[in-house]
Formats: sequence, structure tokens, C-alpha cells
Amino acid sequence: MAKNKISRIDRLYSDGEGIDFIGRTKTWYIISAALVAFAIIAMVVRGFNLSIDFEGGTKLNMPAGDLVAESVEETFTEATGVEPELVQIVGSGASETLEITSQHLTKAQVDAARAAIYEQYQPLDSQGNPSPDAIGSSTVSESWGSSITERMLISLLVFLVVATIYVAIRLQRYMAFAAIFALIVDAVIIAGIYALFGFEVSPAVIIGLLTVLTFSIYDSVIVFDKINENTSGILGQRKRTYAEQANLALNQTVMRSISTSVISALPILALFVVAVWLMGIGTLRDLALIQLIGVVEGIFSSLFLATPLLVSIVNRTKKIKEHNAEVAAYREQADSAEAGEGAAPARRVVASVSAAKPSRDTESADASSPATQAPSPQRSVTWRPGQ
Repeated sequence: MAKNKISRIDRLYSDGEGIDFIGRTKTWYIISAALVAFAIIAMVVRGFNLSIDFEGGTKLNMPAGDLVAESVEETFTEATGVEPELVQIVGSGASETLEITSQHLTKAQVDAARAAIYEQYQPLDSQGNPSPDAIGSSTVSESWGSSITERMLISLLVFLVVATIYVAIRLQRYMAFAAIFALIVDAVIIAGIYALFGFEVSPAVIIGLLTVLTFSIYDSVIVFDKINENTSGILGQRKRTYAEQANLALNQTVMRSISTSVISALPILALFVVAVWLMGIGTLRDLALIQLIGVVEGIFSSLFLATPLLVSIVNRTKKIKEHNAEVAAYREQADSAEAGEGAAPARRVVASVSAAKPSRDTESADASSPATQAPSPQRSVTWRPGQ
């Protein structure tokens, strides 16, 4: 009869059949350490491309049309005497917009830049007519940018404190430490990616960062809750270790985590497409980009960093050390017993003489029976384990 085949996904939910995540803890630590090191180097060497909201400055924007960024940059520099920090075209089709970002300009410099650009390129307004009003401008003071930065740091700190308290109360203090450590690693790696590729850091990015950190800790809590369930009463048995039960929890939740992340990424991708290629809205673009990066990073940290770190911490506690020793001793004893049974020599059991020799009454009965045969010679019986 054909045996039922177990799918790879079904094996994740079976003891000893899933992926050994915890057994590769050293590998996850090395990967995490390398990513954090690269992120720190990128932040130190390249720094951050802060938006006008943080550094303060002036931004001009206008419909891109047939404008060439390099030509507009030259016109802007000649009119103001200031070289812009960034000139870029965002969006696509009719929504393409040319943006010029520079240091803080006076009102006279802004007026001069708008007049020069209008005279040279004649940008069109929403009605399709050339108009100076088609060139918009905004100025942010440095003090306001400093205030935004301060509020951002306070928000991150409050989030970390509240998340720590929640996980510690809901689950365990060791889980709270592992989850917060993974969150910090998430934030560092995401910041390093922004520094490495020069992505602009805006208030929308900070909002998105808080969102993805929330998603990351949510994913970690789901895994930790399953670990809590699998390890309940573990000290009362000697067959499974804490690490093995935690690994089983990872296998039981890995598909859920991946599915949740994929589903979360789909609307983010849609938002990114709309923001970048269709509408050219920088705020939506920044929000979608940070969330997309964060969702991918959140999967790695919740599965391959938070849980292995939790197991490493718990395995150092006295009770779990003693339990692991009991499990090891129990398994060694079981292996020895099994090996002893497998190597046990065959035992010979010989029937006694009295048992082999029939009684007189039996002989008489046998003699009177036509089917009586001569008694068989003495024979030995062999016994083996399992018979």
C-alpha cells in the first residue's frame, strides 16, 4: 500500500521534520552583525540626505514639461548666486514635477529665481497657460527643522518604552529584551540603507519607520506567543528542550509571517507605483519606500534574530540549564538501553527433564491412542528481544 507523502509545508508543523532555525543561530548572528556593521559605516561615511523639513531651506517646484534639470539648475544658480543642493524630476506623465532644493533663500532671491525661470522656460499652470504662478515655493526655518528632529527622537523613545512594557507584561521579560534588541537592529539597518543609497529622510520617512517597527514587534510577539505556548510546563518533562520547542514554534509560524508580510507588501507596492510613476507625490513615495524596506527587514529580525537571541538568553538561566542536563541524561540513558537491546546475545532456554519426559498416565493415554508417536528428542528454544 502506498505511503502518504507529507508536504514540505506540513513538515514545518511536525517535531523533527521542520527547518532547524535555532541550530543555525551562529549564522544568523554573523549575518546580523555584518549588516549592522555595514549600516554604521554607511551612516558615518555618507551621512543622511535630510529633507528641507529637518535642515531648513527653500524649495521651488513647477510642472516639468520639457524642462531639463541641468538647464534649470544653471538658471537658478545665476539668478540667486546659490548652487542648489538637489534638482530632480519626480512623477510621470502630466504629473511630472521639477523640484529645486537649496539652502535658505531670502524673499528677494526667491523672487529673482522665479522670474528668471519663468522668463527662460515659460512653465504652464494647471490651465495649460504660461504663468509665474506655476512656479511654487516654500521655505522652512532651521529652528522648525530642529523641532521636528527632537520630536522624532522623543517619538522613537516613547515607542520603545511602551513596546518593552507591553511585551514584558504580556509574555516574559526575556522576550521583551529580545524583541526590543531586534527593533533596534531593524532601525539601524534601515537607517544604514537610507545612508548608503542616499534616500531622502523626511517626516514621512519617520512616520513610516514607526509603522514598520510596529509591524516588526507584532511579528515577534506572534512568534513569542507560540513559544510561550509550546514551552508551557516544559520543566515537568524530559523529552524536549526549550530550544527545540522554540524551533518548533518558529516552524509553526514561519509561513504565517511570510504570508502576512507578502500581503502587507502588496498595497505598499501599489502605493509606491502610484506615488512615483503616476502622481509624483514625494510624501507618499517616502512613506511607501520606508515601509517596503521595513517589511522585508522585519521578517528577518523577527524570525532569525529575535527568537535565536531569546533562546540564547533563556538557555543561560539556571532552571533551563538544569532541564537541558536532565534531557541530555534521559536521552543518553534511552540510547544506552536501546543499544544494549540491539546488541544483547540470544538467550537459550532449555526445557527441563521433567517437562520433556511424559508422565506414566500420559504414556498410557498415548499408547491407547492410534495417533501416538514416539516422544521427540530434547530441543532448545531461542529467545531474542522483540519476540
